[in-house]
Amino acid sequence: MDFRCTRHGHVDSTSERAFAALADGSARHGDVHTALAQSAGRGRLGRRWVSAPGEGLYLSVVLLPAAPLLASALTIAAGLAVQETARACGARGVQLKWPNDVLIAGAKLAGILVETRGLDAARPHYVVGIGVNVGQESFPAELEAERPVTSLRRAGAPSSVQEVEAALLARLAPRLDQVLGEGGPGCELQGLERDYVAACGFARRRVRVRVQAGEVEGRFVSLQLEGGLVLATEQGEERFPLEWVRALDLV
Repeated sequence: MDFRCTRHGHVDSTSERAFAALADGSARHGDVHTALAQSAGRGRLGRRWVSAPGEGLYLSVVLLPAAPLLASALTIAAGLAVQETARACGARGVQLKWPNDVLIAGAKLAGILVETRGLDAARPHYVVGIGVNVGQESFPAELEAERPVTSLRRAGAPSSVQEVEAALLARLAPRLDQVLGEGGPGCELQGLERDYVAACGFARRRVRVRVQAGEVEGRFVSLQLEGGLVLATEQGEERFPLEWVRALDLV
């Protein structure tokens, strides 16, 4: 992918700037919006993403593919790229937690939110929003009380925001190409699935999946972006469409 960067100062959120460009017709495939700070950064489930000035990477990528994509594939691709970026910056023990939380020693380092609004199958669009904690030495008390959080600096891997951005875009491009099918239909998604399972450590492990109806434990069998999650349970193999899966954890 070829990226075209637009740099903002203080904005509501980079994803809102991306959607504004989509609305006025100026957006192009591969556009990247970054910001010094955000007043309304968002994470999954409507959570606020704390976006202190100059301390994190706040970035959104516009995708205008020829045909609709699997949102779950975009989520996984971005998660892998962020994990690889953190490792390249020197962070150790970087983990992926379903579906796309990037953690270090159980503390959240980065978040990813994939969105589309009023998807038109004839003219599909997606915005991949990514936030990475880079230079923070402390966080608001209310955020620390809510969940463990960390930054690359806290994790002993100090980097500049510019260095993290360059490292991320270099790793995000080939991961997005996998979703876009640049290596041929089907084969790239299989590679993405395999890499994600390895990154999460699911292979042949006992896991617990939470869906709307409750929780199920079993041995991990496979994860297919189009076929769903398969577990071996006492009742036999059970398959769960990925859109049903609310949580997936090692037991």
